[in-house]
Amino acid sequence: MSGTDYQSDTLNTFTPEPSEARRVVVLISGSGSNLQALIDAQGHDELGGEIVAVISNQPDAYGLKRARDAGIDAVALPHREYDSRDAYDGALIKVIERHEPDLIVLAGFMRILTPRFVNRFLGRMLNIHPSLLPDYQGLHTHARALADGVAAHGCSVHFVTEELDGGPVALQAEVAVAEDDSEESLQAKVQAREHLIYPIAVRWFLEGRLQLKGDSATMDGVALPPTGMRLSHADAAEELDEDLEG
Repeated sequence: MSGTDYQSDTLNTFTPEPSEARRVVVLISGSGSNLQALIDAQGHDELGGEIVAVISNQPDAYGLKRARDAGIDAVALPHREYDSRDAYDGALIKVIERHEPDLIVLAGFMRILTPRFVNRFLGRMLNIHPSLLPDYQGLHTHARALADGVAAHGCSVHFVTEELDGGPVALQAEVAVAEDDSEESLQAKVQAREHLIYPIAVRWFLEGRLQLKGDSATMDGVALPPTGMRLSHADAAEELDEDLEG
C-alpha cells in the first residue's frame, strides 16, 4: 500500500474507548444528501458522536426536514436578512456556539466563509468537495473533469481554512471515469463516494485520530500526504456494491 492508498478492509476495524458523546453541528444550504449519510451513520452508531443541530442559510432547504425527521434541532438562519457577510457570520458563530460543538461539518453549505469565521473554528471544521483536490477547486467540477478527459475523478474531505477548497486533505475516494459518462452520471458516482467517506472522516475526527496540526492533516499522529488517504476506485466500488464492469 502506498502513502496515498487506503485499504477498505480497515474502514471499520477501529473500536474507540467508550466516552461522552462528541457534539456535531452540520451546516447546509440544500437537500442535505451528505447530511442524510451522517444521520444514517449516527443511527447505526457509526458516527462517533451526535449531530446536535443542523443550520441552513436557506430557510426552505430540504435538509432541515431531514434534521427534523431525525429529531435533530433544525435552525434556519437566512443570510439575506443580514447586511453583510461579516454580520451574517457573526450571527452564525453565536448560533453554532450555543450548541457547544466539538466539530462543525459543512455539507453543501454554499457560502464563502469570512476569515473571522474560519479562524474561530480552525482545526475543528470539515468540508467535502466533489473532486480529487487540489484538482478542480471551486464549482462545476464534474463538467471540468469531463472536458479535460481525465481517467479518474472523485471527492475529498478536507479541513477548512481561509483558502477556498484549499485546506489540508484528510481522505479521498476515486471514481474511474467511463467513456460514456455524462455530467449527471459522474455526479451520481461521486456523490455515492461522498456518502461513503464523509461519515468515516467525521468519526475519525471525533475519535481524536484525525487532527489538523499546523498546515497538515494528521492521522494517529502521522502527517498525511497533500492528497490525504485515498480509497481506490475498486475499493470504493466494493464498499458500495458497484459493478466493477459497469
